[in-house]
Amino acid sequence: MSKQIGRQTITFPSKPTITASACMVGKRESAGPLGHTFDYASDDTTFGEKTWEKSEARMQKDTLQYLCNKSKLTLENIDLICAGDLLDQCVGSSFGLRESSLPFLGLYGACSTMAEGLLVASMAVDGQYAQNAVAMTSSHFCTAERQYRMPLEYGGQRLPTAQWTVTGAGGCVISAQTAENLPRISQALIGKIVDCGITDAGHMGGAMAPAAYESIIAFWQDTDTKPSDYDLILTGDLGIVGKSILEDLLKTDGYDLGDRLQDCGAMIYDINTQDVHAGGSGCGCSAVVLCGHVLERMRAKVWKKILFCGTGALLSPLSVMQGESIPGICHIVCIEV
Repeated sequence: MSKQIGRQTITFPSKPTITASACMVGKRESAGPLGHTFDYASDDTTFGEKTWEKSEARMQKDTLQYLCNKSKLTLENIDLICAGDLLDQCVGSSFGLRESSLPFLGLYGACSTMAEGLLVASMAVDGQYAQNAVAMTSSHFCTAERQYRMPLEYGGQRLPTAQWTVTGAGGCVISAQTAENLPRISQALIGKIVDCGITDAGHMGGAMAPAAYESIIAFWQDTDTKPSDYDLILTGDLGIVGKSILEDLLKTDGYDLGDRLQDCGAMIYDINTQDVHAGGSGCGCSAVVLCGHVLERMRAKVWKKILFCGTGALLSPLSVMQGESIPGICHIVCIEV
């Protein structure tokens, strides 16, 4: 029996369970409105390491340990780990997890990587290729600045549309076991690449918003559902500007989501008191918001059914220097209790 619904959406009949989630962040993130929802916050953004890249790898290593502790699993009980980050060749993930000796799939979806990881892990568990799979990702402000923009010492002025890369890592254990009161993944949509010709690397929210719009509309059409069927439609991470663009695009089709639509990049920082311009971004942004605040509220049944819409800007430093436009993508995972 086909598990495909429409052109892009797939269903998981067994509804794999999110048996545990964990996240850790840096100092700026812990000072934001969601600071109390993270498992660990460090005042030292090096996390005890000598380079920023090693710091990011350390976050993934420690987050995996938090997941094992919270799920009461050993590494021997984990069949697969799906992980990625923003760095070239995903070295934050591969270096952070190399000592685990786990079967590893490295993923790159830019800021959509957490949603992509959940999707791939759920496919493995629902297909009975794994009993327990981990989806994990990370980002670090300093590694992203060094790779994509200018060295921090340069002190370049940030554009009003620019977003602040979140220092953080988050992960989930996706399991074949069933549990009545835990969040479960029932459906997912594999996003398409959408490129509207934006070339400004300081305006990634605008580059990603059309992809979010197309994926959300496609999911509703494939599943024959509507916005009111969900308690929350969470994008990650368009930021303030990108979220506003998405709202306008949806309104052209007659959808006014109001407070039902939220964005991880707009939630993680206090825009009025923290100098982050258009909000948060980075692989770790949607990961820590989902693995902390959102899943905590789902376990408490404040939200019973959500769409987690991971958005990513599929650019590279080289593509920017060559004057290429910025392709966007949005993968969607439906999570319900």
